[in-house]
Amino acid sequence: MVGGGEGAYIGNIHRIAARQDGALQLVAGAFDVDAARGHKFAASQGLAADRSYGDYKQMLEAELKREDRVDVVAICTPNHTHFPIAKAFLEAGFDVICEKPLTTTLEDAVALDALVKQTGRFMGVTYTYSGYPMIHEAREMVSAGKLGKIRVVQVEYPLEWMATAIESEGNAQAAWRTDPKKSGRGGSIGDIGTHAYHLAGFVTGLKAQAITADLATFVEGRQLDDNAHVMIRYEGGARGLLWSSQVAIGCSNGVRLRVFGEKGSLQWFQENPNDLLFTGLLGRTELIKRGAGDLSEAAKSRTRTPPGHPEGYLEAFANLYSGFAEAINARREGRAPTAIGQNIPLAYDGLKGVAFVDAVVDSSQADGQPWLTPVAV
Repeated sequence: MVGGGEGAYIGNIHRIAARQDGALQLVAGAFDVDAARGHKFAASQGLAADRSYGDYKQMLEAELKREDRVDVVAICTPNHTHFPIAKAFLEAGFDVICEKPLTTTLEDAVALDALVKQTGRFMGVTYTYSGYPMIHEAREMVSAGKLGKIRVVQVEYPLEWMATAIESEGNAQAAWRTDPKKSGRGGSIGDIGTHAYHLAGFVTGLKAQAITADLATFVEGRQLDDNAHVMIRYEGGARGLLWSSQVAIGCSNGVRLRVFGEKGSLQWFQENPNDLLFTGLLGRTELIKRGAGDLSEAAKSRTRTPPGHPEGYLEAFANLYSGFAEAINARREGRAPTAIGQNIPLAYDGLKGVAFVDAVVDSSQADGQPWLTPVAV
């Protein structure tokens, strides 16, 4: 692991996810820009002293010399460091798991996707919400035509944690997220809007044809957007509406997805992730629950506990990690991956997210007038 040391929220989530199924074991890391603090953290995680490194370059050089070198490197650092770290490890023959957004520039995202194809290495991107069983069930239902032709997609990701200028009050997580040199061109749209964009496309299979956007920065002095409204035109005629916000007081990771077709609709809310609502043309609403016996194999393979025992965010993240591990093992063994290793977010999904952010910022800077086409749909 690179980054994700003491006090880093997402690093701990990665470690929990890796441990849940035992498919991946943490054996080495460069956890902190402060080498001494990183070594102390590595010791607290039970890592051998000679597998704790001061930075990723030191780790790369040392691991290449080991017979028991690491197989996969998880990148849990701020956005602006993703590209150089991923590039170095991919070129050296390592598989990579990377946080989103993939990079801070479209040029770098295109280069990474090309490098993955060139090297034949694996690169997974942690779009967490595609790990939920009922999201896969929704995807299967749309693919099977149960909703008919899709007409409208609405997706939202509102948060409240940056409703005040906490970046100027010593909050390190907020500080780099509001710094364009570290976060990239997008604020809320890059940090959480990309999750929403990926989720909508993952479930519906629709490709964005054009977007128009309105970004706002409500907290005085903040350099990047903290609220985004985006209208999307999909290929085939469907329309989409995406809202991301870091200043929505009363909302805590309120991810919601609604899909409306000619024959029915689906609704999924992360607050109740084990439930999927399907409404047919005649108006009768069916509650589809995680753990039901007639679910798709895609949903069953990601279900961990019997009905009534709630599953949530950590399990969804673990499903991603298990999917990544299965995809890597299947490639090594020359076989097709099982269900858990299929339909997982890869480098190209990360590229699509960066292209989306670029198009959103460009549109908003032009006062939302043009309908801009994301370079990678």
